[in-house]
Amino acid sequence: MRLGFSIGTLGPVAAGHDAQLTLVREAERLGYDSVWASEGYGVDPVTTMAWLAAGTERIGLGTGVLQVTGRTAIAAAMAATTVDRVSGGRFLLGLGASGPQVAEGWHGQRYERPLAHLRDYVAVVRTALAGRPVEHAGPEIVLPLPDSRGKALSMTVSPVRQPLPVHLAAMGPKAVALAGEIADGWLPIHFPPEHLAETMEHLRAGAARAGRDASRVEVSPMVMAMVDDDADYARDLVRPMLALYLGGMGTRQVNFYNRLAHRLGFGPAAARVRDAYLDGDLGEAMEEVPDDLVDALTLCGTPARVRERLEDYRKAGATRLIVGLNAPTVDDRVDQLGWLAELNS
Repeated sequence: MRLGFSIGTLGPVAAGHDAQLTLVREAERLGYDSVWASEGYGVDPVTTMAWLAAGTERIGLGTGVLQVTGRTAIAAAMAATTVDRVSGGRFLLGLGASGPQVAEGWHGQRYERPLAHLRDYVAVVRTALAGRPVEHAGPEIVLPLPDSRGKALSMTVSPVRQPLPVHLAAMGPKAVALAGEIADGWLPIHFPPEHLAETMEHLRAGAARAGRDASRVEVSPMVMAMVDDDADYARDLVRPMLALYLGGMGTRQVNFYNRLAHRLGFGPAAARVRDAYLDGDLGEAMEEVPDDLVDALTLCGTPARVRERLEDYRKAGATRLIVGLNAPTVDDRVDQLGWLAELNS
């Protein structure tokens, strides 16, 4: 099981971009196979990856994830091709449907039939990346527009890698099956290894439906990580970010991370975190995140426990584990990268 490194949106923002590059170069030196950037309310992960391409040599450069409501499928294909070319073939295109809060509130796009949209989106991206004229007649995307002056066009340049890997963020059973059916990789987030092992059946079912070998689909869980001899201190450092995901990454009605906590048996606690967060009390929201929920959703605790959980992820079928860091300083994060590399060896 390889390690990837998630820098989030801008990494340690207060320390600036130079600190971010320092961390990515350290991850590259330690043998991490990839670095991943997420999309927030202002930071474009493709641009971040293009910048990191110039400052690194070997490490893979992934979007984890690019929100499909924020750009057309053709725009995503052009961006992916550009970064793959400037990096010498190191780009990994991670896509996700996001949720109604982002799609409708931030991008002004209706969040309806997200999986049908994602299926059409990936088909168009793959056609464009392969250099073929883009013609698609799906339920969500039709290209060229019918009864228009448009014509089927082809990319004038190609990515270095053919095919360029496409990874899908997915949490629910139908979304995971879709990843098994059409993607090169699956990006679950906050999945404990036990739940990952159980959910693999949906990935295999999707792959079988398409006549694919499920073992060829990369499985790359994304988890928050914090190693420390003091397990309580480690939990406290990841608890604020967990409160954000459980409480603020969605609405009272639709929050996929909160739903995951419910599926894992933490329903009452997850509901209290959500309500406190949406009522504006972040302190209470953090206090409502119990230790066992932190332990389930993160790679957190003493070195012995983290080593054990890394092995659990490996046995569950993870081919890559993408770790996000919550340590307070850049030096602390450098230390965490080293700890995790050593514990995974």
